[in-house]
Amino acid sequence: MTSGSTIALRVLAVIAVTWTAGVTSPSAGAVAPPIVDDALLPAPQSPAPREATEQSDRCHSTTKSADAGGDSQLSDIDLQSIWRLSRGRGQTVAVIDTGVARHRLLPHLVPGGDYVSAGDGTQDCDGHGTVVAGIIGAAEVDVAGRSFGGLAPDAAIMGIRQSSNAFRRTSDRASSGVGDVETLAMAVRTAADAGATVINISSVACLPASDEIGDGALGAALAYAVDVRNVVVVAAAGNVGGPGQCHEQNPPPDPARPGVPDWDAVKVVASPSWYDDYVLTVASVDLDGRPSTFSLAGPWVDVAAPGEAVVSLDPDGEGLIDTASGSDEPLSISGTSYAAPVVTGIAALVRSREPQLTARQVMQRIEDTARHPAAGWDSRVGRGVVDALAAISADGPGKSRSTPLVTPPVPAAPDARRSDPMSRRVAFGGAAICVAVVAAVSASAGRLRRRRQPVPHD
Repeated sequence: MTSGSTIALRVLAVIAVTWTAGVTSPSAGAVAPPIVDDALLPAPQSPAPREATEQSDRCHSTTKSADAGGDSQLSDIDLQSIWRLSRGRGQTVAVIDTGVARHRLLPHLVPGGDYVSAGDGTQDCDGHGTVVAGIIGAAEVDVAGRSFGGLAPDAAIMGIRQSSNAFRRTSDRASSGVGDVETLAMAVRTAADAGATVINISSVACLPASDEIGDGALGAALAYAVDVRNVVVVAAAGNVGGPGQCHEQNPPPDPARPGVPDWDAVKVVASPSWYDDYVLTVASVDLDGRPSTFSLAGPWVDVAAPGEAVVSLDPDGEGLIDTASGSDEPLSISGTSYAAPVVTGIAALVRSREPQLTARQVMQRIEDTARHPAAGWDSRVGRGVVDALAAISADGPGKSRSTPLVTPPVPAAPDARRSDPMSRRVAFGGAAICVAVVAAVSASAGRLRRRRQPVPHD
């Protein structure tokens, strides 16, 4: 990682997307990894809102294009060396998000469906999904002296609009935001059945560990995608400390048990991140490789990647942005939302170069080639910061040529106000919202990967 930025890029508050999920009374006992029930797999169906919706807010608009100069999220990734080995050709990456706007630098964008309104997935009122898609697969371009490109520019991007903060349910005009764990489950199945080889999920549902997330259908859909459709699924770890984000941080690693995931200490559960059997969960680090203060830790964290000082596609124009509107002063774009697509892009590159690898082998490759922390695994960065070139050039699923990662201590994230325990609204924004920091990816495969019976093809 670099020694620091030459310009001060502040943090961008993207959207806080509120989702509906079932919350039950607190359950006794320690938190355990979720169990998948194949019977809850959503039936195949065409993408559409679950009920009538209407637009309640104006679509996102940007006020400032990216400036030249300075370090940014991908500054330390040698894209030219990577592209000599792979550019993601032949891969289809589904971005399940707020939609992906058509942009001149996304020449391979294809519609995947809309669970928010009557679109086709290539509308993005919130701006979040387009930024995520640009990190994964934008074409290379020079803007004001700055070279920019997504990690896998030859991969197709499948835009699926699954959530939006600019819409509400028509039946409840006091509601805010559209999208829930049920539609996320549907979107995962839709993407898998439509031929996606990699899925990116940069939204997170957070609840206290004493509560239960009604996400059984999502777990079944993730298992179906990985074990039946052979899809790599990458998810953001989640953010802590702001409105709509996870309400508190999970405890730091136990120095008496280095490298050991501790489910008993979990205070906050995050979905889909905690489905560690099926999801490559990505935490956030800053430009110096330190865990981001806003990045949610947990026993499900697999790897880490840069998520701060983001430069990506302007969802409201033809150029690039590195700041967002909606504040009295410009804020830079940061969050685990933007660390996840770094890993998603790497997965597409690996799959393109070595199509014989299974989804699980690709995830293992990315974990094995990460720059491991001293203990081998850490709840803040998983198995370390990803190494894109090592992942693509390794000899096999378990070969690592990476160097160790030294993870500096990081101050605790500020606590956010706890949500009403009686509320049935769950913030699904952990990665996609109000944060001012960097992103990291963490990997911990093999430790919690449980075997299950595959779901038969329909």
